[in-house]
Amino acid sequence: MNVTQLERQLGITFNDHELLTQAFTHSSYVNEHRDQSFSDNERLEFLGDAVLELGVSQYLYRQKERLAEGDLTKLRASIVCEPSLAEFSRELNFGDYLLLGRGEDQTGGRERPAILADVFEAFLGALYLDQGYDVVIQFLKQYVYPKITTGAFSHAMDYKSKLQEHVQQHRNHSIDYVIVDEKGPSHDKEFIAHVIINGDMSGEGIGHTKKEAEQRAAKHALDTLEH
Repeated sequence: MNVTQLERQLGITFNDHELLTQAFTHSSYVNEHRDQSFSDNERLEFLGDAVLELGVSQYLYRQKERLAEGDLTKLRASIVCEPSLAEFSRELNFGDYLLLGRGEDQTGGRERPAILADVFEAFLGALYLDQGYDVVIQFLKQYVYPKITTGAFSHAMDYKSKLQEHVQQHRNHSIDYVIVDEKGPSHDKEFIAHVIINGDMSGEGIGHTKKEAEQRAAKHALDTLEH
C-alpha cells in the first residue's frame, strides 16, 4: 500500500502509518499472510461506524432544523448505508489502496460495495484515533456534508412522490412547483418554493437547493392534507 500517495491525495499526514495501513487491510489479506503481523480493519470499522454516525447526526441536527426526529433518522440512514459509503470510497479511490487476499482481489473485491463501505468506516476510525474528532469533522465537511447540502440523499424522504400519490386519488387535480424567491450569497443561498395543487397554493418550503425547497413544500402540503 502506498501510504504516502494516499496522504498526499487526502492532504492528511498520519502520525501512525501502521494504523492507516490497518484501515485498508482486509481479513482475506491477513489470512494469506499469517507469518506476518498484519491486523485487519474490522475493529477500526466498528469504531468508524460510531464516529460517522455521530458526525452525521451532529450535522443534521444543526443544519436541518425543520426536520422531525423520524425524518432525521431516515435521512441519516440513507447517508450511512452501504451503497452511500461505497460511493464515498469510490470517489476517493480507496479501492486502489486495499490490501486484499489474492482470491478476493481476482474476484473483484476492490469494487465490492460491502468491502468499500467497510474501508470507508475503517479509515474514519483510524483518522479518529490518530488525529481526533475535529479532524474527522473536517474530513466529513470536505467529502460527505456537501452531498447532503446538494440533496443527494433527498430520496430518503421523497415527499413529492407521496404528495403525487395522494393527489392522484383525485383524477383532475394537478401539481406544480414554483420557486418564488431566492436569497443569500451564492455560497449559501436559500430558495422558497410553493406547491400549487389544482391552482391553489397548498404548501411552502425553504431549502438550500431548489429540490430541497420543493420537498419541504410537498411535506407542508401533505401535513395540511392529512390533518
